[in-house]
Amino acid sequence: MKKKSWLMIALTFVLLFTLGQSVMAFSDVDKGSDKEKIEVLKEKGIVNGISKDHFNPKGTLTYAAGISMIVKGLDLNIDHVRFIRMPLASDNHPNLKDDAWYSQAFVIADFYGLDIPKDVKPNDKMTKEQFAHHLFKAMMTKGEYAFIELFVVINDEADVNPAYMDSVQKLLITKIASLDKKNNFYPTQSITRGEAAVWLHDGMKFVEETPTVEPQPELPVFEQTLSVEAVNSDVNKVTITAQMPHPGYGLRIASISFEGDKAVIYTEAVEPDPDKMYPQVITEVKVSTYVDAKFKPVLPETGGGSDASVGIEEAIAG
Repeated sequence: MKKKSWLMIALTFVLLFTLGQSVMAFSDVDKGSDKEKIEVLKEKGIVNGISKDHFNPKGTLTYAAGISMIVKGLDLNIDHVRFIRMPLASDNHPNLKDDAWYSQAFVIADFYGLDIPKDVKPNDKMTKEQFAHHLFKAMMTKGEYAFIELFVVINDEADVNPAYMDSVQKLLITKIASLDKKNNFYPTQSITRGEAAVWLHDGMKFVEETPTVEPQPELPVFEQTLSVEAVNSDVNKVTITAQMPHPGYGLRIASISFEGDKAVIYTEAVEPDPDKMYPQVITEVKVSTYVDAKFKPVLPETGGGSDASVGIEEAIAG
């Protein structure tokens, strides 16, 4: 009898556990990697369903829900900050309420510079480019990361808000976001709840698994100049030339930021070998990269470079 009793208890436990799992899972999310990612976010309390077992993955994402899940997912908080007066959501966004469930998330997002539109309303539908931009901004609060210097060609690039282009590019490079078979991103299309959840999951994973890079020492450059050579009608070769204190130094592309119609190219020094001696002779070094011809390559306004636009037209023509 005892053996049967223990067997019944064990079977009952297994049955209850199995039923509990099926109740907890979202029944309207198709099986696969996306379902697993959404379930992970649910278990962590980052996303909620529209009901007990329905997530509505194809439904559009509101700004209130989108900002809230990004703030939770990237664990952004202001617990460590002392304010003379606690900021309110309406301080920066007059259309938001200060006592709503989403209010604190907007306060935190503004503190971390997620670049939310001033006139946003909580039930505004968030577009793909907007979610990409806010997600990337949140990811960058965790540290500096090294990205492959690559410009992903987007077929509907003209539809992308120039202010969001760098964020969109970085998410495409890291494969957090992707294009369709025709290389379209559909930037102004409303992002679905399921799509946003998957991007957030992968953004969290990137931050968790990708080591940050230490800030590089200030570039010991006396002068930087930029020249452009047309490779073909779509791509330009951009060469940065710099003057270094001695031949031990090198130069490399640190990052490219796409701002409006400009590609801002940031460089950094390659430190000399500390075990070698170098003659103290000013040395010219060069580094090149390739940029979509739709963008005008420039050097950042601050730093050791010269006028970024000097010689661009002449170099292309030549």
